[in-house]
Amino acid sequence: MKFKIFKYDTLNSTNEKAIELIKKKKYENGFVYALSQKKGKGRYGRKWISEKGNFFGSIFFHIKKNYPSVEEFSLINPILNIDILSKYCGRKNTFFKSPNDIYINKKKICGILQEVIIKGSKKYLIVGIGINLFSNPKIKNYPSTNIYKETKKKPKLLQIVNQVIVKYEQFFSNLDLYKFLNFKLKRKNYY
Repeated sequence: MKFKIFKYDTLNSTNEKAIELIKKKKYENGFVYALSQKKGKGRYGRKWISEKGNFFGSIFFHIKKNYPSVEEFSLINPILNIDILSKYCGRKNTFFKSPNDIYINKKKICGILQEVIIKGSKKYLIVGIGINLFSNPKIKNYPSTNIYKETKKKPKLLQIVNQVIVKYEQFFSNLDLYKFLNFKLKRKNYY
């Protein structure tokens, strides 16, 4: 599967734009990202703080019969994104905190939000991904960080965009080899 890329300077939410592209523009799949996001969403309607210079993107696709379930994607998505982040931060420092966060050195660096919508007889999965590249919010309940603070590496936004798209395209290209057990075993390495 190839994902069509939709780039915007500013959006309220990349997930909201993905929903619009599915419902109004009739796209089956795609990847939306923005340089700035005004009303990023977290779980339970919480706000995702979207500081400019960080990564805000949503990948979306029609869930076909031979695809993993939405529940399985709740594990697949963090693993795919950990694979990307570990290139910058190292595998031993990167772990998944259920249900949707990725941590580096015990500090949150990435959040993932899954949303399912139905259009006609088709079900779509939207996967919102927020990665702190150069800044991070100060939040009382848990520590957060960013790639630059942890590694002194300056990832380019377009590089991260391309890595996310390639990672998902590879996953779908190799879908006939998919085994959920392999992702469950990988998960154990990231706790």
